[in-house]
Amino acid sequence: MNPSPSAAGDAAPVRWRAWLVWLWHELRVSLPIALIAAVFVSTLFGYSFLRTLIYSLCIGLSIQLLIEAGRHLGTAWRRRHDPDGMEANSRWPGWPFMGPWSVGAALIGYFGGSLLGDVLTGDHHTRNPLDGDLRPLALILMLSLGFTVSAVYFFYSRGRLAVLQAATEAAQRSAAEAQLKLLQSQLEPHMLFNTLANLRVLIGSDPARAQAMLDRLIAFLRATLAASRSGTHSLADEFARIDDYLALMAVRMGPRLTVHVELPDALRALPVPALLLQPLVENAIRHGLEPKVEGGRIDLRARREGDVLQLDVRDTGRGLSHDGAGDGSRFGLRQVRERLAALFGQRASLTLQPAADAEGGVLASVRLPLPPQP
Repeated sequence: MNPSPSAAGDAAPVRWRAWLVWLWHELRVSLPIALIAAVFVSTLFGYSFLRTLIYSLCIGLSIQLLIEAGRHLGTAWRRRHDPDGMEANSRWPGWPFMGPWSVGAALIGYFGGSLLGDVLTGDHHTRNPLDGDLRPLALILMLSLGFTVSAVYFFYSRGRLAVLQAATEAAQRSAAEAQLKLLQSQLEPHMLFNTLANLRVLIGSDPARAQAMLDRLIAFLRATLAASRSGTHSLADEFARIDDYLALMAVRMGPRLTVHVELPDALRALPVPALLLQPLVENAIRHGLEPKVEGGRIDLRARREGDVLQLDVRDTGRGLSHDGAGDGSRFGLRQVRERLAALFGQRASLTLQPAADAEGGVLASVRLPLPPQP
């Protein structure tokens, strides 16, 4: 499909801006060196400063353009022939290529820039380089070589920095992945231990309900352990796994446990870390509702606030001042915070605070950055 006239018109200013940005970057390197060379040569030999500056700019830009062209060609060749190499994303094609290329760029750039300077100034010294004093020619050639060495070293340093940065980012990603796997391996036995502890209590008091709870436990573990190994799943799946767990707890607690869920349809497909809210719901049951004689309610809510997804787990239990938080509670909160930090850094958070209304209890809120919209 051909682009519309308006699209083509919008693309033209973008191309011009890109060219202007590129030209500024080139001049930012060449102009200071050309000014220094022009001042030095014009002062030493008594030449016109403007004329010398034109030659210096023509020579410097010619050399720089040749170096840039060689660098891009060499980098493209290396990426095509070794796309998986460690330096595939580097802007430096390596000394075996750039060494000979730089020598040629210095010589060709010098004579080519001098010819361009002749055209701009109307002089003809480059066409007869041996006619007259050769000292300015030798000096400018030395300055050109010095400029070439400086430019090549600059691109070499930047290329090495890019390689080191890529290696550092790869190491950080590997460390984060290892940390997440460790956290998930800790989550599964912790969740299973809490569930079996609840089942043990019920076996002695009500064997029939214990049998029903065991049936629920088998189905719950089959779905939940598979979800814990998936890394991420949809928010709808996250709420479904929590619903499985709460159904399991309802077998034990009976009418003492009620649940209220708010999940807007627009948020159901959003990806979230698997079983992220599971430890928060376990804490709400174990430390908030179970110790309370009359039980209470758990509210699960998802809502969007700008570019942030907020997930709330609220209980109407005994509250923070009576939660008796032991190792299990601290583990659950720490596990959620560490997963958030490994996945999102400072962009995600977990807060725990008393519920703000008269029903009391605790409100745990997880805030996640929303994925960019296509």
